[in-house]
Amino acid sequence: MAESTALLPSLEWVRVFEAAARLGSFTAAARELGLTQAAVSQRIRHLEERLGVSLFERQARGVTLSLQGEAWLPHVQQALERLTHSADSLFAAPRTRLSLMASVSLIELWIVPRLAELQAVLPRRQLLLSTMHRWPDYAQAEADLDIRFGEGDWPERDSQRLFGEVLAPMATPALLATVPDWRQLPRIAVAGPRLGWREWDQQCEEAPGPMPVVRLDSLVQALRAAEAGAGVLLGSLPLCASALASGRLHRASQETLPMAEGYWLTRCLDRPAGREFEQVLAALRHEG
Repeated sequence: MAESTALLPSLEWVRVFEAAARLGSFTAAARELGLTQAAVSQRIRHLEERLGVSLFERQARGVTLSLQGEAWLPHVQQALERLTHSADSLFAAPRTRLSLMASVSLIELWIVPRLAELQAVLPRRQLLLSTMHRWPDYAQAEADLDIRFGEGDWPERDSQRLFGEVLAPMATPALLATVPDWRQLPRIAVAGPRLGWREWDQQCEEAPGPMPVVRLDSLVQALRAAEAGAGVLLGSLPLCASALASGRLHRASQETLPMAEGYWLTRCLDRPAGREFEQVLAALRHEG
């Protein structure tokens, strides 16, 4: 063991060498490490004496790495990085979990595009996303937070509105170009509590339109069908914003069908509020 560690230099000297080599200056390294320039020079000299090589070429206008210094630097940086990573993994404060429940469409179309914002406001939290498949799932779940569709009046829950729901017909540009009037296109319907084509016809059309050719369980499934050219979708403008902005879908009409209901971030009043509720609310309200 003594022989294997005979040349092992002080970690402080190695850290000073890495900073000086990376910054190309003893003065800059001293500034970064909170040392004097003389202290940096002393540590580098001790390191060179221990290794028996010159790590820097001293010049009138500064220092440059020697061939030996250039060869050693990547090994030093890798070793320091591994030390830092292992210390963080073993000794950093453990992440606590925050569970968030929502429908599959909300998770894919609204939450996932805002994960970076959520991670930024919850740096020490592990976020667990779970899918609500049926509306009764909410009553049985024990998620810290959930996103619900409705008017925000759930008993014993604190509810904060995320965004309202507005529907409009949309389809691929290629499909819209096949007919002179988009109303001739096949319709895609979505199961669930949203308004649908019947309400659209009552508001905007003189007579009922054709029956939908396909009905899907979730908005995200219906959106993918519309993007594949299967028909025209009465889609959510907030949730389909990316498809519209990218041009994958175009609005078939400027008419809209607004809903009284919207999407709400909720929590059980029996649990402590904490700062996380407001932080998650702000992140999920981000326009993306």
